[in-house]
Amino acid sequence: MDLIDQLKEGNKRAAAKLITLVENKMPGYEEVLKEVHKLSGNAYVVGVTGPPGSGKSTLTDKLVKSLRKSGKNIAIIAVDPTSPFTGGSILGDRIRMNDLNLDPGVFIRSMGTRGHLGGLSESTRAAVKILDVMGSEYIFIETVGVGQSEVEIVKNADTTLMVLVPGLGDDIQAIKAGIMEIGDVFIINKSDLDGANRTKREVEMMLDLSHYERRPRVVMAVAMDNKGIDEVVEAVQEHHDFLVTSGQYHQNRAVTARDEILEIIQVQTMKNVLENPEMNKELESLTRQVALRKMDPYTAGKYILDNIQG
Repeated sequence: MDLIDQLKEGNKRAAAKLITLVENKMPGYEEVLKEVHKLSGNAYVVGVTGPPGSGKSTLTDKLVKSLRKSGKNIAIIAVDPTSPFTGGSILGDRIRMNDLNLDPGVFIRSMGTRGHLGGLSESTRAAVKILDVMGSEYIFIETVGVGQSEVEIVKNADTTLMVLVPGLGDDIQAIKAGIMEIGDVFIINKSDLDGANRTKREVEMMLDLSHYERRPRVVMAVAMDNKGIDEVVEAVQEHHDFLVTSGQYHQNRAVTARDEILEIIQVQTMKNVLENPEMNKELESLTRQVALRKMDPYTAGKYILDNIQG
């Protein structure tokens, strides 16, 4: 029995092997992705993002445990930053959710960003499809938590949870270009701290000034003490129901599919340039000319693209 067949039967080891194969771009990975794409599309994907120290891992842990009470099969993709010097990752989220590893209905995969921007790993989308085929009903993606570059999660999740806490310097760390727009549910975690109510009011004020077809819900929580968890689960379900009844669910997935196609075109185009010896030689020559201001980068880029098309 091959790995795909094992995956369809819910085999966790097969899922881990396939994610590694895709993450490392090992021989045959594209065929694997073609196969799992046809079989995927059933899991509901929840993104968890927010500034460092907001308690994303603890919140994810509690949400998963709450959903497990109703027998849901769940997967977690915890994305950790990769060191630009050693290439290694701490992968600490897996340690913080250690007790979930013993639950047969939960699969946890830590992934390093490997220099990929946007708070996610380059292979996150592929991992979601693999875990979907494994039979996961909910897939949680916990982002790196680097602050302003977290917007990529909105392209990968059906519902995005924006986790905030009071007293991190900026009253609301998320009020920066593009960040307020990506949250479908806002969670003021550690709401037993001073300033929590003020933070909630400011978030609600900002949401009132934004243009939403349906204003995101703001939930107060203390994840460590399991407070507010049921309300967050309820808010996720409410958002899911809104997406389905409004028709946005399928619209959003169509946008995601388009984005994935464009990303593949971009990656393949760059691969064609870098792996073609003649094209590489041209690139080096153009690089020198651009560096010496004998040519502008736009003309150089068009020259390369024209060569590829030709």
